[in-house]
Amino acid sequence: QVQLVESGGGLVQAGGSLRLSCAASGRIVSINIMGWYRQAPGKQRDLVATITSGGNTNYADSVKGRFTITRDNAKNTVYLQMNGLKPEDTAVYYCNANIYRDVSSWRTYDYWGQGTQVTVSS
Repeated sequence: QVQLVESGGGLVQAGGSLRLSCAASGRIVSINIMGWYRQAPGKQRDLVATITSGGNTNYADSVKGRFTITRDNAKNTVYLQMNGLKPEDTAVYYCNANIYRDVSSWRTYDYWGQGTQVTVSS
């Protein structure tokens, strides 16, 4: 199977920075899209940012200009650099990866990390 392990969450003051990491391991041929989502208490899980294997990125409007998503394909790892954090960024952040598991198939599988808490104090 496949595991996604996240790290880097924590408590930070408004205006501060954090860097999240997510490493994928297991039965992986290659990874298509990797991304970060977040879920605040009582709210749905929302897209934060995604990145393709070729490096094309997509961001939620609320984080554009503050967050940067990158990935290291050789390490099957995706990062989220978060600058200028605001209290409204407080949420559990989840890593997502769309993965090819079989060399003989174009089918992909979605996996999620366990989540990491980000708390921004005012």
